Amino acid sequence: MKPPYARSAVPGAGRLGLVEPTAPEELKALGWSNLDGVELLWSLSRAANADLALRTLVRLQESLDDGWAELDAALRTDKGLRGRLLGLIGASSAFGDHLVAHPMSWKLLAGDMTLPSKDELTGRLLACVGAVPETGPNASSMFYRAAVTGPEAVAALRDCYRDQMMVLAAADLAATVENEPVVPYQTVGHQLSDMADAALTAALSVAVAAVCPDEPCPVRIAVIAMGKCGARELNYVSDVDVVFVAEPSNAVSSRIAGEMMRIGSSAFFEVDAALRPEGKRGELVRTLDSHIAYYKRWAKTWEFQALLKARPMTGDLDLGRQYTDALGPMVWTAAEREDFVPEVQAMRRRVEESVPPELRERELKLGRGSLRDVEFAVQLLQLVHGRADASLRVKSTVDALTALAAGGYVGRDDAANLTASYEFLRLLEHRLQLQKLKRTHTLPPPEDEEALRWLARAAHMRPDGRNDALGVLNAEIKRNSHRVRRLHAKLFYRPLLESVARIDKEALRLSPDAAVRQLSALGYSAPENALGHLTALTGGASRKGRIQALLLPTLLEWLSDTPDPDAGLLAYRRLSDALVDATWFLRLLRDEASVAQRLMTVLGSSAYIPDLLIKAPDVIRLFADGPSGPRLLDPRPEDVARGILSSSSRYVDPARAVGAARSLRRYELARIASADILGMLDVPQVCRALSSVWAAVLNASLAAVIRSSEAETGAPAPAKFAVIGMGRLGGGELGYGSDADVLFVCEPREGVDETRAVKWANIVGDRVRTLLGAPSTDPPLEVDIGLRPEGRSGPLVRTLTSYEAYYAQWAQAWEVQALLRAHAVAGDADLGLRFLHMIDKTRYPEGGVSEQAVREIRRIKARVDSERLPRGADPATHTKLGRGGLADIEWTVQLIQLRHAHEIPSLHNTSTLETLDAIGGAELLSENDIELLRDAWLTATKARNALVLVRGKPTDQLPGPGKILAAVAQVAGWPGGDANEFLDNYLRVTRRAKAVVQRVFGGE
Repeated sequence: MKPPYARSAVPGAGRLGLVEPTAPEELKALGWSNLDGVELLWSLSRAANADLALRTLVRLQESLDDGWAELDAALRTDKGLRGRLLGLIGASSAFGDHLVAHPMSWKLLAGDMTLPSKDELTGRLLACVGAVPETGPNASSMFYRAAVTGPEAVAALRDCYRDQMMVLAAADLAATVENEPVVPYQTVGHQLSDMADAALTAALSVAVAAVCPDEPCPVRIAVIAMGKCGARELNYVSDVDVVFVAEPSNAVSSRIAGEMMRIGSSAFFEVDAALRPEGKRGELVRTLDSHIAYYKRWAKTWEFQALLKARPMTGDLDLGRQYTDALGPMVWTAAEREDFVPEVQAMRRRVEESVPPELRERELKLGRGSLRDVEFAVQLLQLVHGRADASLRVKSTVDALTALAAGGYVGRDDAANLTASYEFLRLLEHRLQLQKLKRTHTLPPPEDEEALRWLARAAHMRPDGRNDALGVLNAEIKRNSHRVRRLHAKLFYRPLLESVARIDKEALRLSPDAAVRQLSALGYSAPENALGHLTALTGGASRKGRIQALLLPTLLEWLSDTPDPDAGLLAYRRLSDALVDATWFLRLLRDEASVAQRLMTVLGSSAYIPDLLIKAPDVIRLFADGPSGPRLLDPRPEDVARGILSSSSRYVDPARAVGAARSLRRYELARIASADILGMLDVPQVCRALSSVWAAVLNASLAAVIRSSEAETGAPAPAKFAVIGMGRLGGGELGYGSDADVLFVCEPREGVDETRAVKWANIVGDRVRTLLGAPSTDPPLEVDIGLRPEGRSGPLVRTLTSYEAYYAQWAQAWEVQALLRAHAVAGDADLGLRFLHMIDKTRYPEGGVSEQAVREIRRIKARVDSERLPRGADPATHTKLGRGGLADIEWTVQLIQLRHAHEIPSLHNTSTLETLDAIGGAELLSENDIELLRDAWLTATKARNALVLVRGKPTDQLPGPGKILAAVAQVAGWPGGDANEFLDNYLRVTRRAKAVVQRVFGGE
């Protein structure tokens, strides 16, 4: 009698990993729950999904009926069959269903099974439709005519193709169950591509018989395989991309091609001809001459990239070879096309944006660190170097990586590692597709452990002592995805650095010509200069040079995504030279990847910021993230203003005090502009921050001049002095290129002669303007007093009483309008406030402005529109004075204020945006009109600021299509950086706003 604790020699369902409650009964039904079945049971337990495999076996037993005994006996003696069958039905419910429907197909998996050759595959598929070689004048070696057509042919082809696919899948999965040979990735891809060739050869034979039933085919027709099939690296479930060439191209050839696609799509897989000239809008079939003419004149870069994988597939192979011979040479000149770089970058962005954000980490094909990343990078290197090196003119990704390594274009270790990662990701893709024979590239979500565990077992993951199969799978996905994400730095930039830095004496190095070609394809318009910068940065045997050599591959990759990589690299070199003694700089870039990436984005996007950063390098430390988010956003405008005042107050000498204020302004401009380019600030936040800095510098400068005056005379200042901000400064809406429009107002102190006080105030005002306007490499600090009474012929400074008298008696319509944006920004706060109260009766007159004043304002606006627009400017795209631009919106808002502010206190506001809100709240304009005006103001301001950031100098005119407009679009945060879409949106928004302006401002 056995001890009660002895374990049975026959494993139970639980030990086998079977969880379905029906499992014990199903095992008994198979006759495996005994000692003779132990080996079968343990094999079953190794299937990817043992419950699925068991359930399918029971169904197969029922389907075979008396034939089950033969299969059962074979499984007990044929380990190869056992591995193939259990591996297959444990990993694929679709093939399980196929076996149950065609139960005798199991015999295809038995014995010493070898994968059929391409000729054998073609023979089997042709035989199932009774196809024989086509005769007549257009006969060729791969051109057949079927005896069977219609639905019967489709059904026969589907079953035969599914059988052949099952044989391959079973061989591919056998090693997960038994100690069977692993089928290499390339073998699987080649076999699937050969099957596709054979399948479409048979489909073409049925199409020929259907279209030309009673006479020999009157046309020559070749089918060209494209994409993965062309490269012989096809998936289990994939579209098969084709292109048709025919002589002649007529109704018959078009019908044959269309019928072949219909039959192929019904019986095998989706047959897709969208890669033909003009895509789905183009003719399905073209002659060879028509193809050649199209590619010479019209084809885009992506179409030449697609031709990399073109291969004659079936039909008239001689005609197919003429096609590839004629078009092949064009592929290798594509990298020299003027639009090559922007088109390649646009393609890459479109691919990235096509994947929903929530799927990017799970997408094997298109996500981050995905198969497309590898394929895109490898094809780009082939296009760049393939003209000079014919060894790179291969079709498959793995073969191309091997050739690139052999030619010294990528490191051998990098190529080997990347090949391994690519094959691993393709393996997962294949396993996911086999499960239900559905086209998918998406990993199960992390929370679906059951699906991931199945995938781990189907992909032959085994526990490693620390992790179970699922843990190993997750670790491998993470490791390989990370390796692929870094591939651009390793494939494109590491060889460049090896060529100039001599990091590894054993490493193969790009020749100077190859390095120049590569940099050019990566977006550098002056690649020779770029090589010089790299040499300088990594020069010598210093530690800094070695660190630069390690950093630069990644930095260059990030720079390549910016609008101007050349300027960015030069700026980085200048910054590195300026900070050569700052040990923190390279350490920060090395240890904080986000800092390095943000810095490269800024340097490659803006001509405005680099000089600021060179003089205020500590801003770079703010590129890091703090506990509450990006540190660039930490300083508050009021704290910055206090800091500027406090810093400058330490100096008696006004020049030194203004220098201190300038220094902090430089720091703040660099911070604000960097945060703007990085998309951390919106337009109103940028405008408020810039206005606050300007006001603080004015305040600091005025205080310094007054302190100096008091120190020189030994007496208190004879007058109070206030600065009134006008225009955008008064509205808190300054841009990077704006001057500071101001009025200077003074008030004699008690007992001081007014003449003396005004004279002193004029000296002070003039000194402030001179100090701030002193030449500097910083963005200019122009103080504009052109809006003062009597304009440029009027006195620099007036007393409060003088202003009051002038505005009461002489104020013109344009001066009243200008006062709408007056706001005290510096100097004596009480005096500034009293000035504002004094002008309220002028700018918000009782009953609103007169109709005569309205007519005068309209007349002045018409004159501004006709005379102030610079010669040669485009009125449609001038951000300030153009159609629907800033001036249009602001004059319209101000006219409404002049008419209604006396009765609506919320219109007593200097900000255009806030006043628009108030106009909407008072229902003076419709919600739609308000939204159109707001959108136009924000769009024009964003574009105007982006222009300054890109060009480094004030400008209001958007450029025409080209590199600068593309840079402006990217800096303005336009999705995808598409310059044409950005410009179209600008024109649309401003056109709609102009219609509102004409109706409201024009009084129609």
